[in-house]
Amino acid sequence: MKTFEVVLTKSYVVTIKAENENLAKEYSELFTGDVHDISSVKEKRDLSFKIEDIDCKINEGVEVVEV
Repeated sequence: MKTFEVVLTKSYVVTIKAENENLAKEYSELFTGDVHDISSVKEKRDLSFKIEDIDCKINEGVEVVEV
């Protein structure tokens, strides 16, 4: 198999309780970097691939709304 590096962008909606909007945004960015491979062993075998590493590079909040 060949090796490729793919850059992806993803968006999340995080509901968080914090003292203010700035802290809500900061804490959401800081504490939501958990990314992992969700493929099964069967999918890897049947589709002939292997995800070797996932490293979160950018985690940026773009909007904060009080609910």
